[in-house]
Amino acid sequence: MAVMDLTAVPLVALRVFQEVAERGTLSSAASALGYTQSAVSRQIAALERVVRAPLLDRQRDGVLLTDTGHVLLRHAGLVLAQLDAASRELSGLPATAGTVRLGWFTSAGGTLVPTALAALRRSHPALTVTTREGTTASLVRALRARTVDLAVLTSESPLDDETPALRTKVLDERELLLAVPSTHPLAHRDFVDVADLRGWAWIASPPPGLGVWPGLDERPAVAHMARDWMAKLQLVASGAGITTLPESLAGSVPHGVQVLRVRGSRERHRVVVAWLTLSEPASVVVDALVSGTHP
Repeated sequence: MAVMDLTAVPLVALRVFQEVAERGTLSSAASALGYTQSAVSRQIAALERVVRAPLLDRQRDGVLLTDTGHVLLRHAGLVLAQLDAASRELSGLPATAGTVRLGWFTSAGGTLVPTALAALRRSHPALTVTTREGTTASLVRALRARTVDLAVLTSESPLDDETPALRTKVLDERELLLAVPSTHPLAHRDFVDVADLRGWAWIASPPPGLGVWPGLDERPAVAHMARDWMAKLQLVASGAGITTLPESLAGSVPHGVQVLRVRGSRERHRVVVAWLTLSEPASVVVDALVSGTHP
């Protein structure tokens, strides 16, 4: 079998492929890059000619990586990350300077991420941290595509089944609680059982459905979708449904919301910081996140 030559592949094509792998659609990748969709398609087609195999499985609602695509993404991410590191080094920046790209799921923006950023501005003024919000699923894709260096996620272990496995450090782990309207039939109880949660309307986040009790033994009826925790709690207060709640937010519920424990439950709300490879600047950010949750 002839060995394919990837040395002539333009870096722009690798960056376009990386963006498509993260975004999941050609159109969203084109929008993020400021390209036309046809330009993105041409770059992908050029890569597929070089590797002599499809990189994407095109579906009605987006694209999935083929096995070949996963292999190329893994190596493309390493190449692009090394080039970015070389640019920082050639700029004469100190080892803990440069830019770290941090992703975070919605509720982490309440206190966790701002606290860490404030500490870093004091301790490492030469370090720049750029942030972006996303769902856990989208941020896992971003880590794989190496368009973020670190991500603060709600964790279901493992986060995915790809290799190499993502590395994680637990930042917080607390009991998962239930939030119901004060006028709800369950509201007068000190605790409820999982069986008591059947048949109610739920308020949840978009996929993977954060907000529905994980141990529920029926297909949930999701009445409303909202990403923000406080938006979900305001919907609960209005009587629109019930939702789960991490213990850390129990003291911040609005008027009209009753917080309940679920008897016999071992469900936990775990927050982790995840990465594929950890540079020295990124390790400084990890330390700041850990310090912010375990002072």
